[in-house]
Amino acid sequence: MDAAVVDWLLEGDPAIRWQVKRDLLDALSAEVEAERAKIATEGWGRALLSEQAGDGSWGGGLYNPKWTSTFYTLLLLKVMGLPPGNEQARGAAELLFERGRRADGGLNFTSSTPISVSRPGRGRVSELCITGMGLGMLATYLDDASRAESLVGCLLAAQLPDGGWNCRRHSSHGSFHTTISALEGLRDWSAAAGATPAVEEAAARGHEFFLAHHMFRSHRTGEVAKPAFTRFAFPCHWYYDVLRGLDYFQSVNAPRDERLSDAIDLLGSKRGSDGRWHMQNRHRGEEYFVMEPNGEPSRWNTQRALRAFRWWESR
Repeated sequence: MDAAVVDWLLEGDPAIRWQVKRDLLDALSAEVEAERAKIATEGWGRALLSEQAGDGSWGGGLYNPKWTSTFYTLLLLKVMGLPPGNEQARGAAELLFERGRRADGGLNFTSSTPISVSRPGRGRVSELCITGMGLGMLATYLDDASRAESLVGCLLAAQLPDGGWNCRRHSSHGSFHTTISALEGLRDWSAAAGATPAVEEAAARGHEFFLAHHMFRSHRTGEVAKPAFTRFAFPCHWYYDVLRGLDYFQSVNAPRDERLSDAIDLLGSKRGSDGRWHMQNRHRGEEYFVMEPNGEPSRWNTQRALRAFRWWESR
């Protein structure tokens, strides 16, 4: 591993540094957790926490505006690694849990009737992308992850025969976007509450969905399903791309499968001569601040790419 690139990563925000120490340097857990704790008091994490309103919300809404609302701000803090015991995050998770639950067990904040912080959502049907992303946040920040079990049941019931999930309820084919959100949510819930055979089986079927598509190819033509899948962004929000997919596979220490080779080759082709990966895409919307400009070397993309390669080469 290029020592100069690692040193550059360690010059970044605590949200980067703790993951580099854990995933690339195999630092002792005490050192990793000490670095992780700084997210709440320094840099990007502190800046986001400072924007929270007294009622636990961000941006004046639960799900909108994107990306400054409560939902997407807490999602970003989770991906950064804000520790589970953070009281501000817990308050936001409680708010999302109470206001977003639907009768089918999942979450939804979209409705023809505007949903505000003060008024809970109505209706029976959840939205599966929201439920998947929300499960990860609730499993991480609620005082008891098992309280989010109804979201797990909702996802398991909605899995399609091809192993994927799709927020378009009448679709017969999985969506890359929805499937990665569901898998990440089930992963986080299993880490917090303990895996069950049903969840493990659903995750294995979700993995097969991606493997059958070589992570970014059409199941019908074998061509790239969407060009945006090959351009790496951070934050990802609800969008899928190949780096997000590979980062998920490494996070669950999935076994080596040669159907991932196309994605690994794509990842390698994006590496610059300086050993770094650039920010290639930004998803439009409101932001409290820009962490990394488009077109410039990206610590987020570089550290995620390096740990994906490390996982792949170890299998």
